[in-house]
Amino acid sequence: MDMYRHSGGQVPAATPYAWPHDASMSPETTALIIIDMQNDFCSPNGYLSHQGYSLTPTRAPIPAIHTLLTLFREHSFPIIFTREGHRPDLSTLSSRELQRSRNNPSGLGIGDQGPLGRLLIRGEPGHDIIPELAPLPNEPVVDKPGRSAFAYTDFELLLRVKGIKNLVVTGVTTDVCVSCTMREGNDRGFDCLLVGDACGASLQRLHDAAVEMVGTEGGIFGASAGVQDVVCTVKAWAASNVKGLGKEEEDGESTGSSGDRSD
Repeated sequence: MDMYRHSGGQVPAATPYAWPHDASMSPETTALIIIDMQNDFCSPNGYLSHQGYSLTPTRAPIPAIHTLLTLFREHSFPIIFTREGHRPDLSTLSSRELQRSRNNPSGLGIGDQGPLGRLLIRGEPGHDIIPELAPLPNEPVVDKPGRSAFAYTDFELLLRVKGIKNLVVTGVTTDVCVSCTMREGNDRGFDCLLVGDACGASLQRLHDAAVEMVGTEGGIFGASAGVQDVVCTVKAWAASNVKGLGKEEEDGESTGSSGDRSD
């Protein structure tokens, strides 16, 4: 028997509108998306560190994402991870992207050898999800060659098959892969929630700008909220649905007992 009834919830503290707009948050409609929390972006000697950036901002959201991951697993919400990376033969890498990736002080870019293997290459240690957020065997991992999780992947198919229409978006980096996924998700009809303190960018000002842009024009790309806002909503939703199910079962047992006596 399903543990929960099929009523929905809503994050009232989300801005600029209570999310999702139709109060339909439930495991049947809503998925947690964890974008690119990989060694190449979050661990020393990976791709991002070779670009010359501190890892402090991209590691900062790890505890918040872990909190959401634990909670969503507990209440059977779908969870999907993404990883950015290219085929070992670089057949998915354009010449412009290769040149751009090497335009940094180290001179190293995609496909070049680093301490964690070839940078941003599938199958290398740097491409793996960080151990703190390791996916379970039943949690899909979408490998993408670009920024958006929708581009050249089966991400949308996974969502449509499950009936998902609401995306709780977390990960790195806020201004690039997170933002691109959220924007494209919006264009494809998904209601997206950016969890600001469960995301990180290479620079704080870029993170702040990406969060601010979500809320323009009444929520042009979706809504944003904090981790505790989402936690409170999921817990309230779960408590309400468990309580509701218990009452239905009690009513059913009562009706059944009465029926037995009348036969």
